[in-house]
Amino acid sequence: MNYPGFCKRYNQPCYNNLQVFVQRKMFAYILQYVYASFLRYWLKWLIRQVTGTCELQRICCGSKQGATRTTKAEYSLRFSKNKVLRNALTATTENLPQCVDQIMREKSIKPQKDPLFKDNLHNCLSQITGYNQLYVGVEELRKEVFSSDNPDHESMLLKLWDLLIPSVKLESRITKQWGDIGFQGDDPKTDFRGMGLLGLINLVFFSENYTEKARQVLSHANHPKLGYSYAIVGINLTEMAYSLLKSGDLKPHFYNAVLTSPERQHFHQLYCYLAYEFDKFWLSEEPESIMLFNEYREKFHKKVQLHLKDPTVCLTLKQEN
Repeated sequence: MNYPGFCKRYNQPCYNNLQVFVQRKMFAYILQYVYASFLRYWLKWLIRQVTGTCELQRICCGSKQGATRTTKAEYSLRFSKNKVLRNALTATTENLPQCVDQIMREKSIKPQKDPLFKDNLHNCLSQITGYNQLYVGVEELRKEVFSSDNPDHESMLLKLWDLLIPSVKLESRITKQWGDIGFQGDDPKTDFRGMGLLGLINLVFFSENYTEKARQVLSHANHPKLGYSYAIVGINLTEMAYSLLKSGDLKPHFYNAVLTSPERQHFHQLYCYLAYEFDKFWLSEEPESIMLFNEYREKFHKKVQLHLKDPTVCLTLKQEN
């Protein structure tokens, strides 16, 4: 007996899905390699002969400011055969002007003939290198362990409580009251292990800069049916923001949201957007149980990633007065 999708002769699947997937990925990789290594170079050379401008000139003066321009410039620099151009991606804030001047000399670009190029390229490089430096700074915070012996850490933790529930005083530093804002145990320090000080800073930033929204989200988190652990979910969303930053998925957002070099506060603002939007998403989905959190968290994650594929994306939460 033969079945649909099976070879009549051998009664076996006509193809292996995994094998086909791997073959297609390999074929796509080979095409990309051939284009980046050979075809792209000659195509650039031909267009330069016709237009009299290099690829970077056409990008910096012909593309819309933001992710559209900066993403193209980053790609052009990364796959350039010129070492000076490739090295510009690892420049520091201090030597960006020198990098721009070096690139202009290498590509024989005259300021009087292309007056916008220098400033536009500088802005692109500022965003590109700033993103890299932002990741380094965020990683340092993630690795910093919350310490009860550090008065700054302790002060920040107590500040979180006062911002969220100012009308109630903590009975003591270690108390079951921490459960009221979504920590698992009597001492919140144990909940920061995964994201370190970064998780706490994000929670405090949201509560301090978007106080009414943070309290609103906390009230939703304490809902008898649709509730969730506010602080624990917040730390989990910090991990989501961190992973998106590390993978480079957040580049379009930052290239659109920050005209120069993104800084740590911009990362914290991105977290605020995720915290607020996840709460809306959770309530709209009406999960049957908190035990389904990972499933809905992943669904929300994919939704954010889809937004980030839009070159005009800007995931911002309106600042409160």
